[in-house]
Amino acid sequence: MITRKELPALMAGLMATFAGIGLARFAYTPLIPELAKQGWFDSHQLAYLGAANLAGYFIGALSAHRLSELVDIKWLLRACFVSILASFILCAEPVSFSWFFVWRFVAGVSGAVLMVVAPSAVMSFVSAERQQSVATLVFTGIGLGALMSAIIIPLLLSVSLAVTWIALAGLAALAALIAEVSLHSLKSAVLTKTSQSDTSSSQSHIGKVLLLVIIAYAMDAFGFVPHTVFWVDYLAREQSLGVMSASYQWGVFGVGAICGPFIARCVLQYMSCQQSLVLAFIVKAIAVGLPLISVDVMARTLSSFIVGALIPGIVALTSARIAELVGTLDHKRFWGVATAAFALGQAVSGYAMAALYEYWGEYQQLFLIGCLAMLTGAGLIVLSSSKTEPEKSG
Repeated sequence: MITRKELPALMAGLMATFAGIGLARFAYTPLIPELAKQGWFDSHQLAYLGAANLAGYFIGALSAHRLSELVDIKWLLRACFVSILASFILCAEPVSFSWFFVWRFVAGVSGAVLMVVAPSAVMSFVSAERQQSVATLVFTGIGLGALMSAIIIPLLLSVSLAVTWIALAGLAALAALIAEVSLHSLKSAVLTKTSQSDTSSSQSHIGKVLLLVIIAYAMDAFGFVPHTVFWVDYLAREQSLGVMSASYQWGVFGVGAICGPFIARCVLQYMSCQQSLVLAFIVKAIAVGLPLISVDVMARTLSSFIVGALIPGIVALTSARIAELVGTLDHKRFWGVATAAFALGQAVSGYAMAALYEYWGEYQQLFLIGCLAMLTGAGLIVLSSSKTEPEKSG
């Protein structure tokens, strides 16, 4: 149960993931079929615009920790919210591919900074024994953004694409306002300073385990790109299910993404972070590969829900695992490194899969690549677990 004292930090963090990932990243996916249909861009250009956001996310993740040390965190968060709001407004008309590329890139940079800085800020505000529970809930914003976009976009597309972009800007403005009210009630010292004793574990041991966890996290980013960039277009056009049916699946994805952090929180009551991550990677690999077997209503709904749930679920579990390894004091720095690796995995996957789609002319094989990437991540998490055995026996 969230206490009244914890609510401002939680809401600031939740709005950051809502705007930074749920809107700036995931709201683009259900727009792709209509952007192609109305001739704003062709399908190959749209794939590269999706990849532009992933590239921006990588740059933002690399710079987030440094920026948070140079700029007051409240002002940094405000700047990111404003940039995301501007990116929606300035894409409301089909100006040019390069114009859209720049603003999708800017949205990616801002989203990454919000993703790195906000969870650490939340953990610095909450007592040590409550950090894992509260910080996990921050990531429900990802699913909330995906669900909101799935609900409003099909309705607004019947009016116009321009109105749809402006409505997304309105949601970003609302998120910024809620975050601003929440930030106003937090003391600057709380946001810029953390307090937790450093871990006493061997630094070399932690480094090995941390490296494997971070690489696995990058494989997760590589593996879910088919669902987060191409899923709606795959169902709508390649499988001839239509925009409304495909958008419904994006709504299921959003519901799953809202549930994911709660599921992760429940699982952590019965399993360790390590065990929970292994299970999450394996289940997500199966869900990503499910379209290779069937896209009937049950299969595609299961795939949408499970992948949706395990995107923020794995994010939350990985963040918790890093905090477990390095402590709250160093969480922001190492979470920034992990987010950069994650962003690199997304960017490489996004551009590679856009190129493969251009070469193959269809999406289906991309789900096989995603499934294999997830299985590789599961193997790395298992390997990181074996690295802990000497420490435990000693």
